[in-house]
Amino acid sequence: MNDFTPITVSRQSTVEERQLALTRIYYQVLERMPYEYERKQLAKQEKDFLKDKIGVRRFLKELGCSSLYLDSFYYPSSNVKFLENCFKHFFGRTIANHNEMREYCHVLMTHGVKGLITAILDSEEYRKAFGCFTVPYARKVNYYESPKAYLESRLINDEHIGQRGWIMPTLYWHELGYVCENGTCHPEAYEILEPLKPAVAQHPEVEEVVELMTANAADMSVEELLALLRTATPAEAREVVASLSPQQRQVLRKAIH
Repeated sequence: MNDFTPITVSRQSTVEERQLALTRIYYQVLERMPYEYERKQLAKQEKDFLKDKIGVRRFLKELGCSSLYLDSFYYPSSNVKFLENCFKHFFGRTIANHNEMREYCHVLMTHGVKGLITAILDSEEYRKAFGCFTVPYARKVNYYESPKAYLESRLINDEHIGQRGWIMPTLYWHELGYVCENGTCHPEAYEILEPLKPAVAQHPEVEEVVELMTANAADMSVEELLALLRTATPAEAREVVASLSPQQRQVLRKAIH
């Protein structure tokens, strides 16, 4: 999945070449080959792809909106972790910053999964990087705008399904003070972190919602906090985490470790 050699199909591609591309698609997007019973869900799409009736991008749209993909990545995840996985699978990189996270989180919340997948695959970035017939792959080093963006993309591209949980994206792990290498994240749950910096000012109506959320966070159980973070926007989640006591953050880190 981390092979940077692109695979592209064309009208002249043989069935064997298209089968190879199909295999690469599954490893890139599902991070595994689907089981035989799972492939029945995409039997028509596979047949159309192998017969050159649809290209890579069209097949990706079908796969990204399928119950197979949703069961694997959407339903077990928070919105922001699902976004990170979508970027990994379709853009070949992680989310660049909080502005990009907010933009696509808004798309997900207002237009659903289909709208999100369509927005990614129809974007100018995707068109320039992969076009209609190239299988997405982890981007080359010289693509990234900063060393931090490269590091976070390396972390997410090397991460196996659920390796660092289903709630916190890489961007949040760093804000919690974690360094994750070789499947181990430090500091551990018992280690004390420096207090998080307060988030920047928001619009009054957003501040009111966040104030209610953070006021209640202090009295919530860890299960309630995890449920809250699953549905919170990136800005709200940062405020909630910042409002927790060191003891609560330790318990939270232990729960998602």
